[in-house]
Amino acid sequence: MEKMTEAIARYLEDCELGRKLSASTVKAYRIDLLQFSRFTGGAWGDRELLNRYVKHLNQTFAPRSVKRKLASVRAFYQEREQSGLLKENPFQKLHLRIQSPQQIPRVIPGQMVRDILRAAYDAYQPAAPGGRQTLRDIVVLELLFSTGLRVSELCALTKASFRLEEGLLRLLIDGKGRKERVVQLATPELLRLMETYCREFSGEIQREGSILLNRRGRPLSPQSVRRIIHRYLTQVDPSSHITPHMFRHTFATALLEAGVDIRYIQSLLGHSSISTTQIYTHVSTRQQTLLLTEKHPRAGMTFSLAGRG
Repeated sequence: MEKMTEAIARYLEDCELGRKLSASTVKAYRIDLLQFSRFTGGAWGDRELLNRYVKHLNQTFAPRSVKRKLASVRAFYQEREQSGLLKENPFQKLHLRIQSPQQIPRVIPGQMVRDILRAAYDAYQPAAPGGRQTLRDIVVLELLFSTGLRVSELCALTKASFRLEEGLLRLLIDGKGRKERVVQLATPELLRLMETYCREFSGEIQREGSILLNRRGRPLSPQSVRRIIHRYLTQVDPSSHITPHMFRHTFATALLEAGVDIRYIQSLLGHSSISTTQIYTHVSTRQQTLLLTEKHPRAGMTFSLAGRG
């Protein structure tokens, strides 16, 4: 039988070149499969070995990571089976039940979003030495909040993605092959900002093909996006911690609370299943409860039963 390391290499090549999966998805598959190969010593294994691997994962990683890693290995085995290169797939009779606690998405308070954006806009001085980078920072923050893009999608934006004359972005759903989704640039102000940015960086964009660029004129990395957020967050609330993905959560929750249909939000976020989007209903319900407690007309009335025995 073919060595596992060789099979993994061929499988990853097919994922990248044949199925056109995103670089981040292929990278995750590579990490998961090589971890599995090291654990098994390169042996293809049976149900007993897989059960030991599941036990190892549960003792080492969080439930969400365990699910992803097992899904990577399962998909690899299924591809081998469908190709006729594996006589018996041990996953076929393996029943896995990994209960992971439902995690409510963390959102950024609306006032903090406004303060972060204001800090970036206030710092912008077109003629100053760092003016172009500040303009780029504003675009990064605005796109995160206004479109709900994943940080990987944000960094992967190219000039082919932008349709400014139509007021929208066209992008591939991360990790979904060639499946495309459309995201509107919702306000005229955001459109004007993007037009200004694209004019200012037109030379670099034409040369690199990427939209968001670092000081060296190279495509922006997810780590650079995190540093941009931190730069302005420290001016607003140094004790807080905000990730790029929290902007995505905030975008989705705000739309839901504004009454936007959940299936439209699903389309905007690029979720393949409505159940993934429904997690935001828990955040929305919690926020509604807080608002009801604060704003209910009865909250302003005080009575007492004292002395009425």
